Amino acid sequence: MGTKISGFGFYVPENVVTNFDLEKMFNTSNEWIVERTGIHERRFIASNEQNTSDISVLAAKKALKMANIEAEDLDLIVAATMTADHLIPGIGTIIQNKLGCKSIPAFDIRQQCSGFVYGLEMVDLYIKSGKYKKVLFIGAEVLSTGLDFTDRGRDTAALFGDGAGAFILENSQDESDIIDSILYSDGKYLKDLWKESPNSAQKGRVTIEDIQNGKIFPKMNGKTVFKHAITKMPAVVTELLERNNLTKDDITQIISHQANYRITQMVAKRLKLPMEKVFSNIHKYGNTTAATIPIAFTEAFAEGKFKRGDLIITVAFGSGFTWGANLIKF
Repeated sequence: MGTKISGFGFYVPENVVTNFDLEKMFNTSNEWIVERTGIHERRFIASNEQNTSDISVLAAKKALKMANIEAEDLDLIVAATMTADHLIPGIGTIIQNKLGCKSIPAFDIRQQCSGFVYGLEMVDLYIKSGKYKKVLFIGAEVLSTGLDFTDRGRDTAALFGDGAGAFILENSQDESDIIDSILYSDGKYLKDLWKESPNSAQKGRVTIEDIQNGKIFPKMNGKTVFKHAITKMPAVVTELLERNNLTKDDITQIISHQANYRITQMVAKRLKLPMEKVFSNIHKYGNTTAATIPIAFTEAFAEGKFKRGDLIITVAFGSGFTWGANLIKF
């Protein structure tokens, strides 16, 4: 018996922040951002009015409605996020409470931009083992409240947005399935995409000096990340196809992590695919890390990019470094 994606949905905050808005915060320009990233705008929460669990619940309700089930029917919640409401606890249990679920297991995974491809394999294995039957899997981030909106942080502050996407996964009664997944990591690139502080080795976790020196904000070696992303993502897609005796022509749509439009273009080029087969919506939402794939999946379906029975690949690359891909018969 396979695993079926029976429902999906997403939520992004109403607050639209354009590149022109960012021009007023630090030394940048719409042209500079668009040329380097393909991003025109992103969504930010209204400060102190929403958090990661709030937007997760809004996405989850859409997925539940599509799957035609109630929150009380769920028997597991998994949340992929690196921006939980609080350091303790994770958002999984908060979502469980806000949805009004019965007392079920709920936990977070923290694989950053690769969170959704990692979590999809995990949930698939849970369902196929018979351990759980109806699972809510969420990718969600509120990044806007943790960015450096000064000239010092402009290279990363322009990239990110807030959003949440959700899948309902359950036993398949037809040919739908998560057919295969391949995951990788390489921790020697830790400092090429990281946030140094808070630090568990440091008493108090964070100091005034850390804040003043910008160590509480994400840092990225853009050239290194770009080089690895455009190599690792096409490679893992190719490996996934070969392992399942498929060719790129068998795939209806690739839903790639939305990190940078130039990366998406290079992935398509290296796989020798037209851009219409590698979905992109980064121009509207920016990089919402663990939320990009479920958001893009939902929009691609709504635009008629794929239908039931089609083969889909989801693929991501992120900090750690981590990367991977899932082969889905939708």
